[in-house]
Amino acid sequence: MAARKSPGTAPQTLEMPSQKMAVVYAKGAPDKVFPEVMPALYGSVYTLKFDLKKQGMPTFKVGGLRARYPDAHLVPKDEWIHIIGLPIPEDTTSLPQKVPNVEVKIEIWEYGSVAQMLHLGPYDEEHPTVERLRRFIEESGYEIAGLHEEEYLTRPNAKVPKTIIRYQVRKIEQE
Repeated sequence: MAARKSPGTAPQTLEMPSQKMAVVYAKGAPDKVFPEVMPALYGSVYTLKFDLKKQGMPTFKVGGLRARYPDAHLVPKDEWIHIIGLPIPEDTTSLPQKVPNVEVKIEIWEYGSVAQMLHLGPYDEEHPTVERLRRFIEESGYEIAGLHEEEYLTRPNAKVPKTIIRYQVRKIEQE
C-alpha cells in the first residue's frame, strides 16, 4: 500500500495514520443534523485556530469535514447516527465550546489500512459507488474492519459534489 494520495474515481487501498479530531455526535436525517451541529464543530475548531494565532503559536489549516455512519445501512435515514469530525493538531488537549447543548469532543480516529474511492455527484446517488468499493475490497482479499466514512471535498451545494467513501480494512487470513 502506498502513502495517502489524491483520490481518483478508481477504488484504492492505502495506509492512513491515526488522526486527532474535533467531533460531534448527532442522530437524525442528515439535512436536519448537519445545520444543527456544524456551527458548534466549526466554531470550536476555528476558535482554536485563531486562539493559537493570537498567542503567536503555530496554527493549522482546517481540513476537510469527515463523517462516520455506524448504522446508515441498518435504519431509516431519520434515525441515522452521525459522528462528524474535523482534523485538529495532535497536541490539542481541549476545545472551546461555542454552541450550548452541542458538545465538541476530542477523539483519535484510527485508520491504518483503508480502501477508498471518490464519488462524484449528489449524496443520495452514492449507493453504486459504495457497492463498487465493497466489491473491490472483497476481490482484493480484504474485509471491512471499520465504519462507513465519508470525507467531503466540496460544499453540499457544489455543482458536482465530491466525496471520498472510505472503510478501514484488513486482509482476510488464508487457511
